[in-house]
Amino acid sequence: MVSILHTEIILYVKSQEQSTSFYSFILEKQPSLHVPGMTEFELNTQLKLGLMPQEGIAKILGTKVPHPKTGNGIPRCELYFLVTDLVYHYEKIAAFGAHIISPIKNRDWGDRVFYLSDPDGHVIAFAERIEIS
Repeated sequence: MVSILHTEIILYVKSQEQSTSFYSFILEKQPSLHVPGMTEFELNTQLKLGLMPQEGIAKILGTKVPHPKTGNGIPRCELYFLVTDLVYHYEKIAAFGAHIISPIKNRDWGDRVFYLSDPDGHVIAFAERIEIS
């Protein structure tokens, strides 16, 4: 049986600095680690979001898998953040000029959600729970 104690989701990014600025803004926090080759944001006590330059991970992965840059701009994952005050987040992020994919809508799974993409094309959703009648 696997006992997972902590989780870190790492996104491969074209520009560590650009992505760090973007995520600092949308997450409203500074990184807990920011060194050449890795940036981390502590989302809660058991989850971190990491940003690793695609050139750095390509050196680690070698030639057994495609270079991450071949997927730039192609949605390859989704980060789904359940928040309070969804309208605040939407207005703030839209004013920032982020690429909004889908405005706030009630979804049939019981959340009110909007979707955007980061500078590398990763899809991000901000959501709040709604009551389904």
